[in-house]
Amino acid sequence: MNTMNKNKSTIAFDKSADGLVPVVIQDVHSDKVLMLGFMNEEAYEKTLQEGTVTFYSRSKQRLWTKGETSGNFLLVKEVLIDCDQDTVLIKAAPAGPTCHTGADTCFGEVIEKNSSRGEAAFLNYLQKAVIRDRKLNPSESSYTTSLFNLGINKIAQKVGEEAVEVVIEAKDDNDDLFKGEVSDLLFHLLVLLEQKNIDLDDVISVLRSRHA
Repeated sequence: MNTMNKNKSTIAFDKSADGLVPVVIQDVHSDKVLMLGFMNEEAYEKTLQEGTVTFYSRSKQRLWTKGETSGNFLLVKEVLIDCDQDTVLIKAAPAGPTCHTGADTCFGEVIEKNSSRGEAAFLNYLQKAVIRDRKLNPSESSYTTSLFNLGINKIAQKVGEEAVEVVIEAKDDNDDLFKGEVSDLLFHLLVLLEQKNIDLDDVISVLRSRHA
């Protein structure tokens, strides 16, 4: 993520009796306001740690990660705190429609799709919402967790093996098998990036700088 204000003490959670502050979510690409939610200190810390927006649900009385059931996570790009220290602005990349109705925003606005959105955003979701979760919350039944347990050398070796498979399939005429091997390579490359604590966004920034 680009700019993360991790100083929770600058947020006046104690201004309200329930310890909540309003959080405005803005689309990092279009600048459209996606939704409004509330956070307590725990939700704010979880948001910073995992890179996906987590609110405190006043109706459910618990932490609620946006997208935990739909998969439409909000991937954090920048966190800003207002001058009164009682409101948070988060610029995020949505992994799908933000509103539970299926609309792009909770205010009924339509966000024009462009090259910075669409299917490619799924790679960000895959790293930050799925792979990172397997790293932070290990599961014995998870293949991704087993990769992290092997360590960086084995993960890097696996990336190399998948790259060879891509080369082999590229020489044949079976497009489905080729796409499958490319998918395997991309997945293991994302695991390697996560193991090295490097966001896919950082790599994209390098590519952008080369073509500026």
